[in-house]
This record gives sequence, C-alpha cells and structure tokens, in this order.
Amino acid sequence: MHDAIVVGARCAGSPLAMLLARRGYRTLLVDRATFPSDTVSTHVIHPPGVSALGRWGLLDQVVATGCPPVGRYSFDFGPITLAGAPGTTDSPYAYAPRRQLLDKILVDAAAAAGAEVREGFGVEEVLVEDGVVTGVRGGNGQLERARVVIGADGRNSMVARAVQAAAYEDVPALTVAYYSYWSNLPTDTFEAYSRPGRGWAVCPTNDDLTLVIGGWPHAELAAHRDDVEGELMRTFELAPAFAERIRDAERVAKFAGSSVPNYFRVPYGPGWALVGDSGYSRDFITAQGITDAFLDAELLADALDAALGGSTPYDDALAGYQAGRDARAMPVYRMTLGIASLQPPDEQMIQLVSAIAGKQPAMDAFARLNSGVTAPAEFFAPEHVAGLAGGVP
Repeated sequence: MHDAIVVGARCAGSPLAMLLARRGYRTLLVDRATFPSDTVSTHVIHPPGVSALGRWGLLDQVVATGCPPVGRYSFDFGPITLAGAPGTTDSPYAYAPRRQLLDKILVDAAAAAGAEVREGFGVEEVLVEDGVVTGVRGGNGQLERARVVIGADGRNSMVARAVQAAAYEDVPALTVAYYSYWSNLPTDTFEAYSRPGRGWAVCPTNDDLTLVIGGWPHAELAAHRDDVEGELMRTFELAPAFAERIRDAERVAKFAGSSVPNYFRVPYGPGWALVGDSGYSRDFITAQGITDAFLDAELLADALDAALGGSTPYDDALAGYQAGRDARAMPVYRMTLGIASLQPPDEQMIQLVSAIAGKQPAMDAFARLNSGVTAPAEFFAPEHVAGLAGGVP
C-alpha cells in the first residue's frame, strides 16, 4: 500500500513524487514513457521555475547540460521593441533545456529521493471503490493501491477523465504553434515577436541550437497544415531583420506542433488530485507550462503533506491547494488568453509600451511581468503604471 501514486513522470509528476518521497511518504511514480525521451514543449523555464530547481538542488544539473542562461527578454511589437531583465537578484536567468535532458534529471531526482519509479508502465484503469479512488491497474493487469492517486498525465489525463474532473474558465484552443531547432542562429535572449494574427519566439537551447516557435490563429490550422515551413517563413518576413537572420541559419530537425485547449479543472476529490497540465492548461504563447508545473508540484506537495500527515483534513488541505493555485495562476491565464488572441494591442497598451520604451527600469519591469516574477495585478496597478511611465520601476 502506497501513500501516493503519481501517474505521469514529467515536469509536474516527477517533482511531486520527489518532494513527497523526501518527506518520507511511500510514493510510486509511473509513466508509460521511458526516459530519456522527448515531448512537445515550449522548453522555457522562467526565473520562478528556475528558483524551484534551485530549492530542489537540481539547478546545477540543468546548467551542466550546457543549456545557456538567458538573462534578457525582448518584445518586438513592430515599431517598438522592449528589452529587459526577466529575473531577480536571486534568480536572474531563464533556461530552455531540451526535454529529454530535463525530464531525465527530474525522474532520476524522484528515484534518488526514494520514490519507486516504473517506466513503461501504462495505466489502464483508475480504481474506484464507493466513490473513492483507491489505486490503479497497469496494462499488465498489476494492481497498485494508494491513499491518494495523483494525475500528472497531461492535458489528456486518464485520471481526470476517470474521476470526471469538472472544467471551469475553459476556452477552446486559440492558436496553433509549430517549432524546430536551427543552427547558426545565435542569440542570448528570449525574443518574442508580436504582429496582428501572428506571433513567434526564439530562445537558445542545448548543443548551440536555437529553438524557434511560431503560430497563428487556430481557425487557420487547416489552411497551413501542409505548408508549415512556408507559412512560418512568410510570418518571419513581418520582421525583416529576423527574416534575414533565419535565412542564414539551418534547420536541423523536423517541425513539431500542437494546439492546446485552455481550462482549469477541479484538482481534487476523494482519493485523487491533479497537478500540472492535468489540472490547468494554457496557450503556449507565454511559455508558462514548465514553470507552472514546478510551482503546482510544490503547492500540492505541501497540501498532501498536511493531509497525509494528519495535520489538516484532506478536503481542507486540498481546497487550499486549489485556491492557492488559482490565485497565482488565474491572472496570468487571463493575460495569456489575451495575448493568444493575436489581436493588435489596444490603445491603452500602445500608450504604455510607448511610454516605457527606452527606460531600462521600466522595460525590466515589463520583462518580469512576462516571466511570471511580477503578478499582472501588481504590474497594472494604476500607481505602478504611472511610475513606469515616469521611468520608476
């Protein structure tokens, strides 16, 4: 009998299993994949996520992969570009490691903490008795039981389906995005480009390669499905300087792509919980997925520790997890939906961007908003906006 079974061993599941195991809970971590292996991802770990890696003692391993630190974000709106530092004194950098490297580090950390890890273990059934989740059945028929089963198995979560986790604030997919890797496209910056109906981003990753991801409205999915590269190159022409840079580069991998729905799910119930994309999904465009997964894992680990350890009733502890998750993530979620609409900025945003352009402290503040360091409510507070326009961060 396990204390916890975590289904899914990537950026939410492995950290959660690691944190629970470090606190002495008997934890089973399973995934139908084996590691190292790749998965569709925007790659970027913003500074708040990097801080989590530091707290867990794993940041040095990520750095040792050779993934370069990113200490500058730029936002090209066409006539105006803002560029600033996205982090804090304690955590100044973002990183964008390849997922086969990052996920292997996380899985190994869970095992090192004492979690039992089973790779290549597909969950075929979530066991429910008298309305309470009690365990899982693997594809080999093996039954595993636990006090709580956690779905960390992504947007198509089997656990979420099995418990019929209710969605709220849900919005259909807004964009479709494709990415690949280029050599001879050097940058030390997370570069974001915004044009009406189009958006793309650029970030350095491992092996001296640069990740480039671009997209368009989901309504145009069928129109460009058979000519992704052509449409991306036409999109890049909207920023001629970047188009010239990428024409001189070489694409070294096939395109990967996806579109994702936007939603929150109720993340707990009798004997079960959800973490990461299983419980909350947002458009790729703000690249918050990995950072959200890390922070969700920490929050859920605290809640489960309180519940399993007996200091707080289960429902109270997990309700606190949901409230804390939503309080942190909902404002960024709504900001993400606005950006993912790919509409021209409104007059208020044009005025703000124009006012802070060239003022380094204000541009740093804008970068911290987009990295998740600063909450939208704090950034857009009238007195803060007035200070930014005056050059005060």
